[in-house]
Amino acid sequence: MEVALLGLCNWSTLGVCAALKLPQISAVLAARSARGLSLPSLLLELAGFLVFLRYQCYYGYPPLTYLEYPILIAQDVILLLCIFHFNGNVKQATPYIAVLVSSWFVLALQKWIIDLAMQESSQP
Repeated sequence: MEVALLGLCNWSTLGVCAALKLPQISAVLAARSARGLSLPSLLLELAGFLVFLRYQCYYGYPPLTYLEYPILIAQDVILLLCIFHFNGNVKQATPYIAVLVSSWFVLALQKWIIDLAMQESSQP
């Protein structure tokens, strides 16, 4: 019974995370405008998700404890591309995506880097 309940909680969390940003994405696409989206806040959220996901992977936590983060990251990347698409220049997204991809590898170069990043992202 407990295992079934835990499984239900895990899968319901994944379902909620998969649908979390879909209304925002569909509203942006329907309006054909990125007005109201904040690039700095989206990048901050994306960086936080990336650091947390890398930390969990680095220390070998079970995938079910962090499986929702790749879904959230993918949705944020879609929103990032929408911002640049509706502002008229998708090519401007390239440096941001390059930094996010390269930070995935840089975070795991040394143990102290990932620990420091996780410590700084949890500070208020």
